[in-house]
Amino acid sequence: MLTEANLHELLGYRAEHQVLSVYLNTDPIQGNADVYKLNLRSLLKEIKLTADITAIENFFGRQYDWTGRSVVLFLCAQENFFRAYTLAIPVRNQVVLNNRPYVKPLASLLDHYGGYGVVLVDKQGARVFSFHLGEIQEQEGILGENIRHTKRGGSSAKTGMRGGMSGQTRYEDELTERNFREVAEFAGQFFKENNVRRVLIGGTEENIAELKAQLPKSWQSLIIGAFPLSMTASKGEVLEKTMQVGKEAEFRKEEQLLKMLVTGAAKEQRAVLTLEDTLQAVRDGRIQALVITDGYRESAYRCQGCGYATTIELPECPYCGSAFVKIPDAVELAVHDVMKAGGEVEVLQQVHKVDGFENIGAVLRY
Repeated sequence: MLTEANLHELLGYRAEHQVLSVYLNTDPIQGNADVYKLNLRSLLKEIKLTADITAIENFFGRQYDWTGRSVVLFLCAQENFFRAYTLAIPVRNQVVLNNRPYVKPLASLLDHYGGYGVVLVDKQGARVFSFHLGEIQEQEGILGENIRHTKRGGSSAKTGMRGGMSGQTRYEDELTERNFREVAEFAGQFFKENNVRRVLIGGTEENIAELKAQLPKSWQSLIIGAFPLSMTASKGEVLEKTMQVGKEAEFRKEEQLLKMLVTGAAKEQRAVLTLEDTLQAVRDGRIQALVITDGYRESAYRCQGCGYATTIELPECPYCGSAFVKIPDAVELAVHDVMKAGGEVEVLQQVHKVDGFENIGAVLRY
């Protein structure tokens, strides 16, 4: 399974020779192994790296079991570098040759499908789940003390006395609160251990509110949604609901971010909206969050000395005096450099109509 650690390894890898990056959709709903092998051959027909092609053929012939919905490969046979990741989410077929792994699609997947934590809760316990890139990573449960509900008029003891209706109700309330407190502690530890960065809660409105009140503020701030769902729901039902609510929450988050970008750029306050301004901010190390539409590519020029990139064709680099070379995708370069520097990358997979934003922008650190 692809993790943030895997991505950072890829970001840090730079070869002396060309790196072949292969993204192949293998969704069993859309075809079978024979169809996807044909697609792979079509993707690789212009690639002249014999050793790399052999390594790919060996992988699909001997190792890959065709159980995932996509597979991503990064390899440089001349440097004995080979990484393969099977994913539960389909990807768009593409092959890229460069001196580093092509990671922009992975940034998009991790941004949209990475690090979900879910709690299904009732008054006596909870089930907690961790989902990453469309797959369940962990599932655990906790059961608190049993709560016996007193029927109205069913007690012969005097109201207010131990064992009477009022006393029993207070006891039930205390027990319920204790159970929710234990669930909150249990869930918080589970989320921490599984690197959760988005939290969803399932249950009745009352139980959801009770659990929210018990969660520490650090976890409350990561709650992106809630939904009605039974404690007995299947893992498939939980995943389906998680992806649905997560997609809705992601749309709202993207919309808010784009409006902030446009407003900030209009006031010249820590935001830029063009590729040229974004590339300049990348060079200066000022980007806090890079925002791009999914699939956006744009050529530019890169200095062979210091690496400065610009959309303007210049005779020499204004910073080091070296010559420029044209590159096919300056957006991939920006994604790589921002992530390597610890910045965030937001890849917009949904359509937004926000005046002022086209394909790229960035929130700046200063």
